Amino acid sequence: MNNKEFLEYMNTNNYIDEQSPVLQKFYELSENARKITMELNNKYHNQEKIRELFSKLINKKVDKNFKMFPPFYTECGINIKVGKNVFINACCKFQDQAGIEIGDNVLIGHSVVIATLNHDTNPQKRVSMIAKKVKIGSNVWIGSNVTILPGIEIGNNSIIGAGSVVTKKVPDNAIIAGNPAKIIKYIKTQGEKI
Repeated sequence: MNNKEFLEYMNTNNYIDEQSPVLQKFYELSENARKITMELNNKYHNQEKIRELFSKLINKKVDKNFKMFPPFYTECGINIKVGKNVFINACCKFQDQAGIEIGDNVLIGHSVVIATLNHDTNPQKRVSMIAKKVKIGSNVWIGSNVTILPGIEIGNNSIIGAGSVVTKKVPDNAIIAGNPAKIIKYIKTQGEKI
C-alpha cells in the first residue's frame, strides 16, 4: 500500500480491522514520522527550517507564515492539512491517521492532543480501530492542554478553554470549556450590538 492508497482508504473508510494492511501502513508511516520529528525536536532550528521539516512531515508545503515551537509529535504526519498563518505551540500531539484539517489563522496552545482513532469496544477486536477526521475552522484559538476527540468539528472563530476535553461539535463563534467541554457563551462579531 502506497501513501496515496492509504489516504484514499482513510478518507472513505472508518473501520480498520486488526488484519488489515492499513494497520501495517500505520507502523510504516509512524517510523517515518518519528525520524522527521526526532530531527525537528532534538536541536535548534529557525522558523524557516521548522517549516521545511514540517512540510516534509506532512508531505505538503506549508504557508510562509506557519510557525511552530517544537517539540511536536505525530504518529503519521501525511494526513495533516494546515491553512495559512497557523501557530502550533510546544508539546502538541497529533494522531492524524484519519485526518486533521486546520483552517487559516489558527492558534494551538501548549500540549494540545488531537486524536482521530478509537479502538473497537469489543474486547475480542480491541486492536481494530474506528477512524474519524477532525476539522478545525479558521480563526480558532485552542488553549493549552486541550484534548480533541475523533470526529470533532470546531467552527470558525471559536475558542476552546485550556484543559478542555472536546467531545461534541463546536459551532461557529462559540467559547467552550470544561470536561466535557460545554458552551460558555458566544463571541460577538464586528457590527453586532452588545
